[in-house]
Amino acid sequence: MTQELLNIAIFQLDLVWENPSANRTKIDEWLQQIDKTTDMIFLPEMFATGFSMNVSELAEPMNGETVNWMKKRCSEHQLAICGSLIIQENGNFYNRSLFVEPSGKISFYDKRHLFTMGNEESHFQAGTERLIAKYKGWRICPLICYDLRFPVWARNRNEYDLLVYSANWPQARTEVWNTLLKARAIENQCYVVGVNRIGTDGQEIEYSGDSQVFGPKGNPLFQSLPGREESLSASLSFNELNDFRQKFPVLNDADDFILK
Repeated sequence: MTQELLNIAIFQLDLVWENPSANRTKIDEWLQQIDKTTDMIFLPEMFATGFSMNVSELAEPMNGETVNWMKKRCSEHQLAICGSLIIQENGNFYNRSLFVEPSGKISFYDKRHLFTMGNEESHFQAGTERLIAKYKGWRICPLICYDLRFPVWARNRNEYDLLVYSANWPQARTEVWNTLLKARAIENQCYVVGVNRIGTDGQEIEYSGDSQVFGPKGNPLFQSLPGREESLSASLSFNELNDFRQKFPVLNDADDFILK
């Protein structure tokens, strides 16, 4: 059975550059303050380190400290946590979004579209498959940052209800971020969450955050204050989503295609 209201929280963080321990400590402090009815927490891209290409020093295995920390916190707080880490597996490095449940179950998605302007493709292996995680009856598709620019990869054929982008999206391209998040909600007839960082990273790139949630009509449910660390909460209604899809079934008329 699908839980009618999904209570989510977004952590818009000023990430400490290449310092997983400091970032975990900050998230721990915020977890102590969230509403006890929260079902799910969303964290920015590479939330433990910032968008670093120093993969040999920062990568963790799937049984590493940060992954185990995620599992422990999910169990303690009885909620799911979703965010991306630098993961090393089978000799490769991945920008991997982890979806961790209170039971300890982990699902993951490896970023498909690597940011060539940031030389990401020289350090990471691209993913090849999307993830549709099922939690409390909701179908959730986690994608990562640069994926936002490629609508075909996000195309919804009634496969998911909530589309999530974890990001380190620079302030210089804020207008693109705002526009494309709204477009993804409208064209895929779903809720869309964009969770971004703030501050300045170790490469002197500035981030304004602009984390936000859109409803399936493209209506903004809330938006963070630019440049401010904050935890944002929202309740997503499955009944409202389902009613809209039944009354205006756009997805039934979508084009068929095969992505290679």
